[in-house]
Amino acid sequence: MSEIKTDQGAPALTVGSTQGRWLLAAAVIGSGMTYLDGTVVTVALPIMHGDLGATFLSMQWVISAYALFLSALLLVGGALGDNWGLRRVYVIGIALFAIASLLCGVARDAEELIIARAIQGIGGALLVPGSLALLNAAFALGERSKAIATWSALAAVAPGLGPWLGGWITDTLSWRWIFFINIPLALIAIGILLGCVRETPHAKGLKRLDWGGATTVTPGLGGSVFGFIESGRLGFMHPAVIGSLFGGVALLLLFCLIERRVEQPMMPLSLFRSTTFVGVNAVTLFLCFGLGGTFFFLPFLLIEVRGYSAMGAGAVLLPTILCIVVLSRWAGTIANRIRPRTMLVAGPSLAAIGFLMFGFTDARGNYWTDLFPAAMVVGLGLAATVAPLSTTVMAAASASRSGVASAINNAVSRTASLIAIPILGVIVLAASNAELDRQFGGLGLSSELREQLSGERLKLAAAEIPETVGPSLRKALGASIDAAFLVGYRRAMFVTAALAILGAIFGALLIEAPHRGRRNE
Repeated sequence: MSEIKTDQGAPALTVGSTQGRWLLAAAVIGSGMTYLDGTVVTVALPIMHGDLGATFLSMQWVISAYALFLSALLLVGGALGDNWGLRRVYVIGIALFAIASLLCGVARDAEELIIARAIQGIGGALLVPGSLALLNAAFALGERSKAIATWSALAAVAPGLGPWLGGWITDTLSWRWIFFINIPLALIAIGILLGCVRETPHAKGLKRLDWGGATTVTPGLGGSVFGFIESGRLGFMHPAVIGSLFGGVALLLLFCLIERRVEQPMMPLSLFRSTTFVGVNAVTLFLCFGLGGTFFFLPFLLIEVRGYSAMGAGAVLLPTILCIVVLSRWAGTIANRIRPRTMLVAGPSLAAIGFLMFGFTDARGNYWTDLFPAAMVVGLGLAATVAPLSTTVMAAASASRSGVASAINNAVSRTASLIAIPILGVIVLAASNAELDRQFGGLGLSSELREQLSGERLKLAAAEIPETVGPSLRKALGASIDAAFLVGYRRAMFVTAALAILGAIFGALLIEAPHRGRRNE
């Protein structure tokens, strides 16, 4: 019997082979570090804030600097992998990520931490697209969906464990150890890659890279994010906000124009001739927007309003992760027997129901009756989506473009999470402030006290009440602040549910059946 080959003509791996297991391990560890770092920091932010003497705005940039460079440069990372060799670029990305993690752990102030987080994002942009593309290039066609389903299930554990693990590490050790933990993981992954994984045979050496695209998309996203973040403090009509938003949008439009004209674009627009590729990225965009918003705002509700510990707040989403781990591989198998479109419509629809259930929770709800069911439903939706989505993305592009196809989809997911926080933040702040005005109107507050409280509005549920306020009024003000945040939080959750439904609609309309799908050469 002839030997099974990959699309590039090299001997193909199977999931059960020794080298296949090593490759899966390296892919999961490398990509898992970036997914973990995307969420592990969230619950540690209040401790970092006090330790470093930083402002709340600086803490927002600790999250955004990482997400910005990761989102903007993922396409460069995918193109580098296709041009220089997937394994080589993957190893470089892991090494850079580990170095940046060390710099994060030893940062002396917020500025150093933000710079190190940006470097982490650059390292992540090099390694994230390589993990999935390596599997696509190395495994036989029949084994590929199994490998991707296994990778999806294991890699998806990281972002869900992140808040719980971040809370536990911060409580028992120090917030610095949430970064130091990446270093041994990186060394293990690099050792596996150099010792047990061969380079991809389709690496063709150095080609001209699309630096014009890279230098426009990064400040384009950065300007847009800066404008939304600062609008909460300065207002949308402030010149700095208007300039950032318009400048960011202009640079993103210029990026699209460059991609149409350059010979070797980092985001080949020809990929979007496939309605399936457009549809699966639309599903990714809207679903990850909702997920990013939930991961960011839910801990505020749990910690500031319901009194959870950092570790307890992180543990709320563990049922979601359990669903993904247990059911993702099964969902990938089912997707091979039925149309992936069915799964990519059902999954986001279930997630939308879960987001709505999170939105209907209140300040004193019971975990088992409101939070646990919501976490389970979101988990079922994600489990039905993750593996079929990854497989459909790779199937919509030719093998020679697997790296950039994976990078585009990863960039879409990261960009969705990046823009979710500032956009939903504007919604939450506006709704909370309107509710605060209504609540305060019924308390008969003095003009002096109103002035003191106005400076606390940007802290939302963490707003501090002046020490001079008496016990009864303090209790009433605390209840008003919690109620106001709950109104804004619910508004955000309802928006995420609506967008997840929109993703399901795009999936139903655009994702084609396998026999009708078109691959772009």
